[in-house]
Amino acid sequence: MQTYTVQTQGICAKAISFSIENEKIHNVKFFGGCPGNTLAISKLLEGYDAKKAVEILKGNDCGGRGTSCADQLACGIEQALAGSGAEISEHKLNI
Repeated sequence: MQTYTVQTQGICAKAISFSIENEKIHNVKFFGGCPGNTLAISKLLEGYDAKKAVEILKGNDCGGRGTSCADQLACGIEQALAGSGAEISEHKLNI
């Protein structure tokens, strides 16, 4: 299982970490953000298909910011899926 950390911009969460194994999402954690919403997203996505999650979450807007915690998570997942496949345990993704 590979773990990724997204360094976010323009949203309340400062970073988002998640793991992907067999194209399924695990261990989503937001560092900051709206606790109720981010915890709900984390629970809903546990074991969920990564590509489907990107389709659902990408483009979600928060308060006219043009992005959101969910959107930046989707972008991070998309980058992870398109990654080089290097055999290292943690990747840092910049959005």
